[in-house]
Amino acid sequence: MLGLNDLKLGRVISINDEPYQVVWNQHIKVARGGAVMKTKLKNLISGSTLEKSFNGSDNIAEADITRRKANFLYEQEDGFHFMDNESFEQFQFSKDALGDLIKYLIDGQEVDVLVFNDNPVSIALPTKITLEVKSAPDGVKGNSSGAVTKTVILENDLEIRTPLFIKSGDKVIINTETGEYVERV
Repeated sequence: MLGLNDLKLGRVISINDEPYQVVWNQHIKVARGGAVMKTKLKNLISGSTLEKSFNGSDNIAEADITRRKANFLYEQEDGFHFMDNESFEQFQFSKDALGDLIKYLIDGQEVDVLVFNDNPVSIALPTKITLEVKSAPDGVKGNSSGAVTKTVILENDLEIRTPLFIKSGDKVIINTETGEYVERV
């Protein structure tokens, strides 16, 4: 059983024998009352969302999810295709099932596949990934104080804000949870 502090982003719990992933959470502590965790949960099978609050005394069951390594192969109109690294079985997810994760997928990338009852239900990306900068405007120094940034386009056509010194061809590390620049490699 899980406690309130275990309900972090990405955690998969079981509600009515279905896997739900925590996509948003907020811890609330009222003066004399007990702690409450407000969450937004995504059903990994149907894709529906659910808002639920948990009290400190609630017993929260962790979903029986296994993780397997797979490679992202390609994108087609019918979805995103992956191959299991052990069994070499191919499977696909729809664009809606993956949501914002598709922004960080590049061909050949290794991901963790979340498997529930022997069926792949979602993927989990590493927290930090390395991508190459496809195009970056020249950084212009001026009268500035603090961190000055510019918008660059990465190899997967994702636009992010980076410091002025980043150039085309540089490799940068991106946080997949926040979508922000971390550092240059």
